[in-house]
Amino acid sequence: MTRRHRDRPRSLLITGASGAIGGALAEAYASPGVELLLQGRDAARLEALAVRCEALGAVVQTLDVDLAVSTQLDAWLQELAQQAPPDLLILNAGLTSHVGPNGEDEPWPTIEALLDVNLKAAIALTQALIPAMRRRGSGQIALISSLSAYFGLPVTPAYCASKAGLKAYGEALRGWLGPQGIAVNVVMPGFVASAMSDRFPAPRPFMLSAQHAARLIRRGLERDRARIAFPWPLHIGMWWLAVLPADLSLWILRRLGFDGHPRAPG
Repeated sequence: MTRRHRDRPRSLLITGASGAIGGALAEAYASPGVELLLQGRDAARLEALAVRCEALGAVVQTLDVDLAVSTQLDAWLQELAQQAPPDLLILNAGLTSHVGPNGEDEPWPTIEALLDVNLKAAIALTQALIPAMRRRGSGQIALISSLSAYFGLPVTPAYCASKAGLKAYGEALRGWLGPQGIAVNVVMPGFVASAMSDRFPAPRPFMLSAQHAARLIRRGLERDRARIAFPWPLHIGMWWLAVLPADLSLWILRRLGFDGHPRAPG
């Protein structure tokens, strides 16, 4: 289905802006007449990003909120409910986790925090802003999922589960909210150069820079793509893993080094 080109957003809320992709997206959109609300956990990185975005002409507000802390998240949700919604909401905040070097379990506190940030907070923020977007009859919501949402990688079970949940949630929202003038887009990156990718204890093929990823995401959002998945070789490979019989896909992943017995990072 062909959709029209989306108007340039004048106000954006970006979570996880102190990370690589979030920061690159903030700078990609920063320009005169644009208002940016940037959330992150690293206050120093967030303030440095705000300075760069303001130098590009944007009006910037930063928010040092830990989305894994329910009291902080709840207080922010109450504030957002009282404000006009942004033109574009980019839900980018995320944590990662993986099994141990000898296949040890992921610690439950780590999994719980990951699910709180990657899935629960993303859904809570979306739900807080949907009513105002529906009343206005416009808006755009981008959920940063992952290519690992297609088929779970044995080295990162909890992370893959959170991203698969976000993918399903976003695709369902698109069907519900699209006819009401609200675009919903699921972004599915592969490996992007970042501190998070540095900690991934397995091969990282076709890695892109955060700036390259931000350009692809922005272009996909402007074209209102249902799924914005990249890079294309890895996208095709992960899609096929979802299509093939599961045991065959797991055999392929074992052969490629994603078998749940990862090497040490570095």
